[in-house]
Amino acid sequence: MKDFKIYLSIACALMLVYLIAQYNKPTPVNWSQTYYYNDKIPFGTYIVYHRLADLFPGAHVVKTNGSIYRTFHDSISAPGNYLVIARSVDINKDDFNEMVKYIKAGNAVFISSLTFKGFLADTLKLSTDYEYKGGNTKLNFTNSKLKQPDDYAFDNGISNHYFSGFDTAKATVICKNNFGNSNLLCFKFGKGSLYVCATPGIFTNYSLLSNQGADYASKAMSYMPVTRNVYWDEFQNGDIAEDESPMRVFFSHPSLQWAYYISLCGIIIFVLFEMKRRQRIIPVIEPLNNSTLDFVNVVGQVYYEKRDNANIAHKKILYLLEHLRDEYQVRTNKLDAEFIEKLQTKVGVEASLAKNLVNFIQYIADQKYISDHDLINLNKLIEQFYIQSA
Repeated sequence: MKDFKIYLSIACALMLVYLIAQYNKPTPVNWSQTYYYNDKIPFGTYIVYHRLADLFPGAHVVKTNGSIYRTFHDSISAPGNYLVIARSVDINKDDFNEMVKYIKAGNAVFISSLTFKGFLADTLKLSTDYEYKGGNTKLNFTNSKLKQPDDYAFDNGISNHYFSGFDTAKATVICKNNFGNSNLLCFKFGKGSLYVCATPGIFTNYSLLSNQGADYASKAMSYMPVTRNVYWDEFQNGDIAEDESPMRVFFSHPSLQWAYYISLCGIIIFVLFEMKRRQRIIPVIEPLNNSTLDFVNVVGQVYYEKRDNANIAHKKILYLLEHLRDEYQVRTNKLDAEFIEKLQTKVGVEASLAKNLVNFIQYIADQKYISDHDLINLNKLIEQFYIQSA
């Protein structure tokens, strides 16, 4: 046992050293394109979400996590700008119709996504592609008031997506790349506008930390009107609420996550090892013998030696009458013809047996001395009664 404690202490010390080393190890850059509003990784949208109040001064920022139909039909009644930044957008017919109603009332919807699916893409004939002509594409606005002398340059391919197809009769091109392909479009519906952008990476932390990225994003969103409300969509990007459990620290870091799993496996192995018995072998204790038969033999021997047949006969009769009272609620104060009839109808014994049993009980009751033969006959009648009444 002492050696085991030493091994356990060494294992705990090594585990502690491993955890400290893993915790202090430099965290590799996470290049996942989450577009999650609370992610500070390069392709998260922490900066743009927390700077919406600067882009729209005095506006109230509200997160929505329901479908577009439910959001516009049930939740949003106040005018405002609605923003969607996601990897993929899939808007069905009901969503599209409710969104158009909201836009026609004089509101703006801005959707930036790598791909467009569903009824929205079919209605506006939207399709996207990626520039493979080499290097990073450059962008610039078509509006002469916003157009820069030098194109906006981005790296890591965040500006390479573009619209390979769209409804040219309804769309207004706001921005193009240096190959002449459009990446930012505007569709008018009533008093409002729908803006669709094929380069959501420009609105991520990676882009906004540069002067060109911040300038481009602010100008792109400046097409939306000044409003008191700005709605940020979480549903289309599949965002979920932040984990508030105490274990979120472990599961947010891969190293701590593996350390947790290793510790859990170690505890399970320790418990399984400790399940092995350490005490001395428990001696087998023989169970107590059933002495019922011995007791019956002793009692029978006592009665046999005393030879009091009358006492035995009277007790057997008393037990029989008590059985009739308890089991069948038959009165036993008078053993007459009515009693015999109840034995037949209520108990279910044959008429001859009922009559013979009652007659023999009456005969025994009048005798002071009972022979072995009479006792045996009484016992046989009673046994036949129990058999037939069962």
